[in-house]
Amino acid sequence: MDIFNKLGEIIVNLYNSSGLASLDWQNYVMIGIAFVLMFLAIKKQYEPLLLLPIAFGMMLVNIFPGIMGNPSTQLMTLEQLQAANLDPASYTTSTLDGVTYYNVTENGGLFYYLYQGVHLGIFPPLIFLGIGAMTDFGPLIANPKSFILGAAAQIGIFITFIGATFLNFAPKEAGSIAIIGGADGPTAIFVTSQLSPELLGPIAVAAYSYMALVPIIQPPIMKLLTTKKERSIVMEQLRPVSKIEKIIFPIVVVVLVAILLPDAAPLVGMLMLGNLFKESGVVDRIAKTAQNELMNIVTIFLGTTVGATASGTLFLTPKTLGIIALGLIAFCFGTACGVLFGKIMCWATHGKVNPLIGSAGVSAVPMAARISQKVGQEENPANFLLMHAMGPNVAGVIGSAVAAGVLISVLK
Repeated sequence: MDIFNKLGEIIVNLYNSSGLASLDWQNYVMIGIAFVLMFLAIKKQYEPLLLLPIAFGMMLVNIFPGIMGNPSTQLMTLEQLQAANLDPASYTTSTLDGVTYYNVTENGGLFYYLYQGVHLGIFPPLIFLGIGAMTDFGPLIANPKSFILGAAAQIGIFITFIGATFLNFAPKEAGSIAIIGGADGPTAIFVTSQLSPELLGPIAVAAYSYMALVPIIQPPIMKLLTTKKERSIVMEQLRPVSKIEKIIFPIVVVVLVAILLPDAAPLVGMLMLGNLFKESGVVDRIAKTAQNELMNIVTIFLGTTVGATASGTLFLTPKTLGIIALGLIAFCFGTACGVLFGKIMCWATHGKVNPLIGSAGVSAVPMAARISQKVGQEENPANFLLMHAMGPNVAGVIGSAVAAGVLISVLK
């Protein structure tokens, strides 16, 4: 009987220490959502570099919440330390009511420490450095009118900001929610860390999820707002851009933005530094490191820890779900405004601009540009819009960083 009792105690202890004893229905819902996102990343290949680490982090934190656990300090007496076989010399002391206590600190979970790069706003500028090193601003330089489409796609941010304030969100919260409309995860994280750190988890998850789901969200909006004739427009080839133009461009942009809008300087500055590495041709090793090793490492850390903020008990609340919904509205408005301004440019140029490239004005590089190309070729197989769409797309990266600077400078 003693053996059976002991075995029963072991089984009970194993159950109590497992996730089965501590998880609730919210955790299981989030685990199911994580499985769906992993399916989309692996089977459908919807931006797997983003979606796969986010989904895995989401799954992991809902199975083992302690992986995001905060460090904690416990006050223990000398007798308690000795009973726990701990060395008193290893701990600082504090006195309370004449009694000496030892400050015993328990370490936080692995993702807690990795998440500090998100929380402190370190990862977003590093991501922008890598994006800059991979980006060719040639299409934007060749067609400066693309700046208009990149700016137009940011209108959704400010429309959503107004709407969120009417829904009783505080101005700083509304600004953090609205920036999701730029479809730029690093920018959303940077703004939220400055304005509403308590909303960082849901906003980061929403921003990166919508970035990854661009192939699902954008095409219906693009087709709804354009005619078959407009989608079939073939645009003229862009002019060649000289190397000196490509070198001067990032320097000029940084100087102008940093002077006019200092709060946008960290993002725009790192973006243009990465691009200058690429275009100068004299720091090839650094440029390749920014493009590959650094970008990949930061993406892994950022993606998994952003996903790990989506704990079911914290995530499945009315406020959080409202943030997710408003973020989707912001992204849809951004896409729609870009397309509508594309239609205006099409009319103004007597049919020389395909309105589809306006949807690429959101900051999801190069996903949004590829969607413009795909939708255009569905109507006209001879249509090659990718390079034309890259102009508004990279303009959108700059535009979202500028919009972030405006929100921070006004609301902080």
